[in-house]
Amino acid sequence: MNFSLEEVDPTWRPFFSQHLSSINQILNSLDGVETAPSRGAIFRAFTYPLDNLRVLILGQDPYPGEGVADGLAFSSAREKIPASLRNIFIEYSSDLGLPAPMSPDLSKWSERGVLLLNRTLTTTVGERNAHVSIGWKNFTYSVAEFLAQHDVIAILWGNGARELADLFDKKIESVHPSPLSARRGFFGSKPFSRANELLKSAGREPIDWQI
Repeated sequence: MNFSLEEVDPTWRPFFSQHLSSINQILNSLDGVETAPSRGAIFRAFTYPLDNLRVLILGQDPYPGEGVADGLAFSSAREKIPASLRNIFIEYSSDLGLPAPMSPDLSKWSERGVLLLNRTLTTTVGERNAHVSIGWKNFTYSVAEFLAQHDVIAILWGNGARELADLFDKKIESVHPSPLSARRGFFGSKPFSRANELLKSAGREPIDWQI
């Protein structure tokens, strides 16, 4: 199923218009593949207006479990909180002094100016990193390059995300929040308060992180 500009917010359409061919080439390569997230949710991160976007949280690839990924990086439509998000919530509480959220739905962050994006927008259900070489990385590089020109603060989690660090003047980097790496520099990195300090120092409105 080819991509339609109707799938993204009108403020994103000029950007997406420049990438229609490459997006459709990727989607055509996934014909018949059961993807995570589902086809209808692949571009969900771009259904929120670009105008208010102030922070990018960039991860690596979607949750591979069936029905777990919801199109927003680290978020989930399921009731159970995925392991990486549990670690994000531990750091959230430590950093901000707020109780850990009970729901894995991060759409409130998206509504408040945070783009929740993975380097690769899909994977095959049941497989990690199945689609790292089909073109998504080139596309998300273009997204990051575009956002860097709009002075977005980048929070880069994991090696795949940190590949793009040089694009951003203002960024916060750490290892990925997965159970395999979180204790090697994610915990204690204070990404939420640091992002807000960078915004305030630029005279911009901080993010309301409370869920």
